[in-house]
Parts: sequence; C-alpha cells; structure tokens
Amino acid sequence: MKKLNSHQLRSSRMGESKKLQRKINRHPIVLVLDNVLDTYNIGCFFRLADAIAAKKVYLCGPTVTPPNIKIHRASVGTWKWIPWEHYVKTTNCIKQLKNQGYQIIACEQDKNSIDWRKAIYKKPIALVLGSESNGIDKKVLKLCHHIVEIPMYGINRSLNVLVAASVLAYSIVTQIKKTD
Repeated sequence: MKKLNSHQLRSSRMGESKKLQRKINRHPIVLVLDNVLDTYNIGCFFRLADAIAAKKVYLCGPTVTPPNIKIHRASVGTWKWIPWEHYVKTTNCIKQLKNQGYQIIACEQDKNSIDWRKAIYKKPIALVLGSESNGIDKKVLKLCHHIVEIPMYGINRSLNVLVAASVLAYSIVTQIKKTD
C-alpha cells in the first residue's frame, strides 16, 4: 500500500480512508486511553497507533473525540485512518476487551508495577495509558493483568505518557512480529 505524507494525510477524506483501511495489515494491539484530556496527546496517540498499525484506539472518560481540529493537527490526519471508539467508563472498555481475550497491560508507576522489559506480552494486547496529571484510575489498574513501568535514571520522576507509550508499543510490536 502506498504511504501518505503529512499533506496527503491531512487532506484525506473519511470515505477514502475507510476503503483503504482494510488493506492495512494491523497488529493485535489496541491503545486504551484512560481520561487522557490533552488534545495534542490524543492526536499524537492516533499518530502512534498508525505508526504501529494498531487495531484500534479507545478513548475513555470525559475526553475530546474526533473530529476535532486540535486532534486533527496533532495526528496529522491519522485519526481518519485508525478505527476508534469512545467509552464513558474505562472499566467497561477493559471488561469488554478481557472478554475478547486481550491481555491488559497498564503503563503506570505503581507499587505493583514491574520493569517493562521483564513482562511477557501475549497477543492480543490492550495497552492502557493514563491521564497526564492523575495516571490510570485505581479501579482500572485492578482489572489489568500486568502493570509495567519504565525505570527513570535521572532526576525526573516520569516520562510524558506519549513517550512512554511509544517505547512500550514499539517493543511489544517487535515481540509480536517475532512470534508471527
């Protein structure tokens, strides 16, 4: 399939993308955004989801959803190319994904978290990412199979949620591709 540059993505139309989406060989990974409120981050998550050929993005909680000009700009139009769904409650989304056989992996600094490099990832995978200010809700964490974190070696306590998601998502997709 032909790759599109940023100008082509921004000007692409929904109908056009729906037809071509079927041609994308998607990996068995979805992104679940728990109360992510920053429209720039939301847009960038769509761009990440496209980059890793994720199956879907789940926007959960009181968040902005497409179509939205800020999401459009930050995603470079990729929101039109990634299937997405909105849930009022993240717990409902997680329960549905569990029923579909997804391994639920949360990226969070928590007393129960393990080093992301030591986790064993089994497909299909739902990668749960939290709010920039509050992280992932405790009720959501209780529903996850694993909580992973990226160790911090400097003075800063954490990475931006999008940066952390990118590190994990590419690692998981690399593992998935090795087992295919």
